[in-house]
Amino acid sequence: MRIASWKSAGIALGAIGGLAFFLSAVAAPPNPSTTSETAGVQLVLDPDRSKVHYTVDSTLHTVHGTFSVKSGAISFAPATGKASGEVVVSATSGDSGNTSRDERMHKEILETKKYPDATFRPTQIEGAVALTGPSDVKVRGIINVHGQDHEVVALVHADMATDHWQGWAKFEVPYIQWGIKDPSNWLLKVKPVVDIELNMAGTAKVTN
Repeated sequence: MRIASWKSAGIALGAIGGLAFFLSAVAAPPNPSTTSETAGVQLVLDPDRSKVHYTVDSTLHTVHGTFSVKSGAISFAPATGKASGEVVVSATSGDSGNTSRDERMHKEILETKKYPDATFRPTQIEGAVALTGPSDVKVRGIINVHGQDHEVVALVHADMATDHWQGWAKFEVPYIQWGIKDPSNWLLKVKPVVDIELNMAGTAKVTN
């Protein structure tokens, strides 16, 4: 139980960062042939259709869980790849399906009473996202979780339409390097990174 709770904590951090990455990526530059150099892309996340999923392995079993998205608004300049805005994830919503494990995660690991939210601020999109159809990009930005900032990069697949989008993002979080206690002991060894997968959707529009 103790080991699983620490694992969920590391995942939580990663999940938070992962959510914003996907949002930024979908707001990445549209096809230059369909927008002007001064055009921008705005994206608003739909919390009801978005979810952060996390997974962490150990020598005995694998833990899966989720976090909920509270809000998200991203602005992006296609000509430069510069991004701004903020995505907010509810740290208190972390759920791995095990009550005692989650209680410990919130109380001792994430301290969600003190840090109830986590945020992601996108800074740069690498690659172009067409206004319609699928695209693959990298998204760079800053995650603030448990009172600390961390730079992150995510690989994102986005499927854009005229006024909406959907897709997923995947990346790994080295939670031990981020200051989270290693849950391993002499009997159980836990993987030092957490796998994040984001399934998201929302509305988008191009502005001049």
